[in-house]
Amino acid sequence: MTEGKIDRAASIFGNVISAKDHRKAERSKSKFIRRFGDDSGADHPAVVRKNPYIGDALGVRDIRVGQEEARKVPVKQREEFDREKGVIVGNIRMGFGHYRISMAMASAASALGYVPYWMDLNSFPETTCTKVISAQNDLYSKGSRMSQKSKLFNRLFWEPMNYEGFRKLSYNASDQKNAELMAPVFQNVPKDIPLIGTHVWPAQAAIHGGMKYVVNAIPDNWPMALHLAEGSVHTIQTHQAYQGYRILNGMRGDEVLKPMPADSLVYTGHYVDHELVSNIEEDCRKRLLRKKNGKPMRFLLTIGGAGAQKEIFAGIIRYLLPMVREGRAALYVNVGDYRNVWDQLTSEIRGLKDISVEHFNSWENTENFAAGALDGDVEGIHAFWHENIFQAVYCTNLLMRSCDVLITKPSELSFYPVPKLFIHRIGGHEKWGAIHSAEIGDGTLECQDIPHVIQMLELFMNDPVLLEDMCHNIVRNKEIGIYDGAYEAVKLAMRLKEDRR
Repeated sequence: MTEGKIDRAASIFGNVISAKDHRKAERSKSKFIRRFGDDSGADHPAVVRKNPYIGDALGVRDIRVGQEEARKVPVKQREEFDREKGVIVGNIRMGFGHYRISMAMASAASALGYVPYWMDLNSFPETTCTKVISAQNDLYSKGSRMSQKSKLFNRLFWEPMNYEGFRKLSYNASDQKNAELMAPVFQNVPKDIPLIGTHVWPAQAAIHGGMKYVVNAIPDNWPMALHLAEGSVHTIQTHQAYQGYRILNGMRGDEVLKPMPADSLVYTGHYVDHELVSNIEEDCRKRLLRKKNGKPMRFLLTIGGAGAQKEIFAGIIRYLLPMVREGRAALYVNVGDYRNVWDQLTSEIRGLKDISVEHFNSWENTENFAAGALDGDVEGIHAFWHENIFQAVYCTNLLMRSCDVLITKPSELSFYPVPKLFIHRIGGHEKWGAIHSAEIGDGTLECQDIPHVIQMLELFMNDPVLLEDMCHNIVRNKEIGIYDGAYEAVKLAMRLKEDRR
């Protein structure tokens, strides 16, 4: 610990961490120092450039940190920080979820007239910060894939870790210690620009790094100490999660803990892109019109950043393939940046490649298809793959508006304003996303296996009530502000700056 710095691993919202757990947190940090070093004494320049992939669409600027990254940005392409209108979206790539939430924040910031800065702490390879995050990301992705291949591993280790392990205050203490190694990336970032962290590590690192106005956008609907970044203002997407986080429910077994202060936790609603929220009524109207007119029902299958659940998607495609040939259904399949997943699907499912149109690695083609599908007819199967992470993630957002049903695990997409069919989760914490969606009426229950997924597909295909009900609920949810979370998080970040000047 640097002299004068708060040891945020010693006490969390007034709840003292045991000496044993504090030593464990110290050992975790020491292990990473031995492996990757401690670059707190290094000079990490921070330069700004227009994001080459979503800069035009969302007004996003990149923050590049480190000597090597700075050299890659020509002087003529560099921009100055806007210290009046700027808001930093701090994120990491760990799966697609946190990138997607970041895009929602950037979209809302741009729509509100602010300048969104994209700061991915997992993209500065010379820094200890990125090395620490990448190591943990690789471990998480490996565990996620193993959980899909081994029911025993999932039941005995992965589900308990994601459900109860990440829930404990002691886990947060270790993360806080590790985040001290991430703080140096903020060395040359203006401290008075508000920051919204869409993963807890950027929020924790920003606090350690001296950033003054930090919002920690919590993604999950299951309260876990993993997501705590004391010193920031935490935002929540649901009222159920608000209550659980406020009292730190179950974060040290049955012990009654000191609650979070009222000004540390704010309900905002769902984090959703401006482009999706502003078009809810029109997009739902078109879905109902297509159903009424007997058009092919459009299903969007999106495979997440871990590349898992291919077997479930293969079962869905096999079931829907005859209906696609009959003109009763149409499929969008976004495999993100996992080209190998599509290759495996086409090799395993006879006839899939023959009736599919591949929109591969051409962003212009993807944008044109998505725009044309809003009002035009769509038939057959359309596969999407982009090797660039921004395009791989944002492709789903573009396709979401023209699809009728999104088929997804109950992750961050649980909160999006589109009819949803939920397949089996990855990690126990995700099930609460499906529960919330079913309760507000914009998604199904979580389908635990392929037979139950097919049962739900049959309902969507043959009974208009399910789709009609979800569309009507989505419109009503918008009216009461349920999907306004990204706007509210941005407003909160800027308000912190105004109130604390």
